[in-house]
Amino acid sequence: MYETILVPTDGSDQADTALEHALSLARQHDATVHLLYVADSNRDSVTTLGGEVVDALEQEGKRILADTMDDLDGTVDVVDAIETGGPVETILDYADVVEADLIVMGTHGRRGLDRYLLGSTTERVVRLSPIPVLTIRGE
Repeated sequence: MYETILVPTDGSDQADTALEHALSLARQHDATVHLLYVADSNRDSVTTLGGEVVDALEQEGKRILADTMDDLDGTVDVVDAIETGGPVETILDYADVVEADLIVMGTHGRRGLDRYLLGSTTERVVRLSPIPVLTIRGE
Protein backbone atom coordinates (compact mmCIF):
# COMPACT_ATOMS: atom_id res chain seq x y z
CA MET A 1 0.00 0.00 0.00
CA TYR A 2 2.82 2.42 0.85
CA GLU A 3 6.14 2.49 -0.98
CA THR A 4 7.41 5.95 -0.08
CA ILE A 5 6.62 7.76 3.16
CA LEU A 6 7.68 11.38 3.69
CA VAL A 7 8.40 12.64 7.21
CA PRO A 8 9.23 16.34 7.49
CA THR A 9 11.26 17.04 10.63
CA ASP A 10 12.32 20.03 12.65
CA GLY A 11 13.99 17.99 15.38
CA SER A 12 11.08 18.44 17.79
CA ASP A 13 9.61 15.72 19.98
CA GLN A 14 6.47 15.84 17.81
CA ALA A 15 8.51 15.16 14.68
CA ASP A 16 10.32 12.29 16.43
CA THR A 17 6.97 10.75 17.41
CA ALA A 18 5.77 11.08 13.81
CA LEU A 19 8.95 9.37 12.62
CA GLU A 20 8.36 6.44 14.98
CA HIS A 21 4.90 5.92 13.46
CA ALA A 22 6.27 6.26 9.93
CA LEU A 23 9.00 3.69 10.62
CA SER A 24 6.41 1.25 11.95
CA LEU A 25 4.31 1.70 8.80
CA ALA A 26 7.40 1.37 6.61
CA ARG A 27 8.30 -1.97 8.27
CA GLN A 28 4.79 -3.27 7.67
CA HIS A 29 4.75 -2.22 4.00
CA ASP A 30 8.45 -2.59 3.16
CA ALA A 31 8.48 1.12 2.31
CA THR A 32 11.23 3.71 2.15
CA VAL A 33 11.07 6.69 4.51
CA HIS A 34 12.22 10.09 3.30
CA LEU A 35 13.24 12.30 6.20
CA LEU A 36 13.09 15.96 5.14
CA TYR A 37 14.39 19.06 6.88
CA VAL A 38 13.25 22.36 5.37
CA ALA A 39 15.55 25.35 5.84
CA ASP A 40 12.87 28.03 5.91
CA SER A 41 13.81 30.69 3.37
CA ASN A 42 11.34 33.05 5.04
CA ARG A 43 13.73 33.36 7.98
CA ASP A 44 17.04 35.23 7.87
CA SER A 45 19.65 32.56 8.55
CA VAL A 46 22.78 33.44 6.57
CA THR A 47 25.80 34.56 8.56
CA THR A 48 29.56 34.77 8.20
CA LEU A 49 31.65 32.41 10.30
CA GLY A 50 35.44 32.49 10.02
CA GLY A 51 35.26 34.38 6.73
CA GLU A 52 32.90 31.77 5.24
CA VAL A 53 29.21 32.37 4.46
CA VAL A 54 27.14 29.82 6.35
CA ASP A 55 23.39 29.17 6.42
CA ALA A 56 22.61 28.51 10.09
CA LEU A 57 19.34 26.74 9.27
CA GLU A 58 21.04 24.36 6.87
CA GLN A 59 23.70 23.65 9.50
CA GLU A 60 20.96 22.98 12.06
CA GLY A 61 19.25 20.69 9.55
CA LYS A 62 22.46 18.72 8.99
CA ARG A 63 22.85 18.26 12.75
CA ILE A 64 19.22 17.22 13.25
CA LEU A 65 19.31 14.74 10.37
CA ALA A 66 22.66 13.29 11.46
CA ASP A 67 21.41 12.79 15.03
CA THR A 68 18.19 11.22 13.82
CA MET A 69 19.92 8.91 11.34
CA ASP A 70 22.34 7.80 14.09
CA ASP A 71 19.38 6.74 16.26
CA LEU A 72 17.80 4.49 13.60
CA ASP A 73 18.11 0.72 13.88
CA GLY A 74 18.64 0.04 10.16
CA THR A 75 15.50 -2.07 9.68
CA VAL A 76 13.99 0.49 7.29
CA ASP A 77 15.50 2.22 4.28
CA VAL A 78 15.71 5.93 5.17
CA VAL A 79 16.79 8.72 2.84
CA ASP A 80 17.52 12.13 4.35
CA ALA A 81 17.40 15.48 2.60
CA ILE A 82 17.64 19.19 3.27
CA GLU A 83 15.69 21.56 1.06
CA THR A 84 15.41 25.34 1.22
CA GLY A 85 12.14 27.20 0.76
CA GLY A 86 8.83 27.92 2.38
CA PRO A 87 8.01 24.89 4.56
CA VAL A 88 4.56 24.03 3.17
CA GLU A 89 5.46 24.46 -0.49
CA THR A 90 8.77 22.64 -0.07
CA ILE A 91 7.17 19.68 1.70
CA LEU A 92 4.52 19.33 -1.01
CA ASP A 93 7.03 19.75 -3.83
CA TYR A 94 9.38 17.18 -2.31
CA ALA A 95 6.49 14.74 -1.84
CA ASP A 96 5.71 15.12 -5.54
CA VAL A 97 9.35 14.64 -6.63
CA VAL A 98 9.84 11.42 -4.63
CA GLU A 99 6.30 10.25 -5.47
CA ALA A 100 5.38 9.84 -1.81
CA ASP A 101 2.29 7.79 -1.00
CA LEU A 102 1.91 9.29 2.48
CA ILE A 103 3.14 12.24 4.51
CA VAL A 104 3.49 11.70 8.26
CA MET A 105 3.76 14.85 10.37
CA GLY A 106 3.76 15.73 14.02
CA THR A 107 1.50 18.42 15.38
CA HIS A 108 1.80 20.50 18.52
CA GLY A 109 -1.94 20.38 19.19
CA ARG A 110 -2.28 24.12 19.72
CA ARG A 111 -5.77 25.54 19.95
CA GLY A 112 -7.48 28.89 19.82
CA LEU A 113 -5.46 32.07 19.59
CA ASP A 114 -2.07 30.29 19.70
CA ARG A 115 -2.96 28.28 16.59
CA TYR A 116 -4.32 31.34 14.82
CA LEU A 117 -1.31 33.52 15.60
CA LEU A 118 1.40 30.91 15.12
CA GLY A 119 -0.15 29.15 12.14
CA SER A 120 0.25 25.50 11.48
CA THR A 121 2.49 24.03 8.84
CA THR A 122 0.88 20.64 9.39
CA GLU A 123 -2.62 22.06 8.99
CA ARG A 124 -1.71 23.75 5.71
CA VAL A 125 -0.07 20.58 4.38
CA VAL A 126 -3.21 18.61 5.28
CA ARG A 127 -5.39 21.13 3.43
CA LEU A 128 -3.22 21.35 0.31
CA SER A 129 -1.78 17.86 -0.11
CA PRO A 130 -3.07 15.70 -2.94
CA ILE A 131 -1.90 12.60 -1.04
CA PRO A 132 -2.91 11.35 2.44
CA VAL A 133 -1.37 13.07 5.45
CA LEU A 134 -1.20 11.23 8.77
CA THR A 135 -0.92 13.65 11.69
CA ILE A 136 0.51 12.52 15.00
CA ARG A 137 -0.19 14.66 18.03
CA GLY A 138 2.84 15.06 20.23
CA GLU A 139 2.77 15.14 24.00
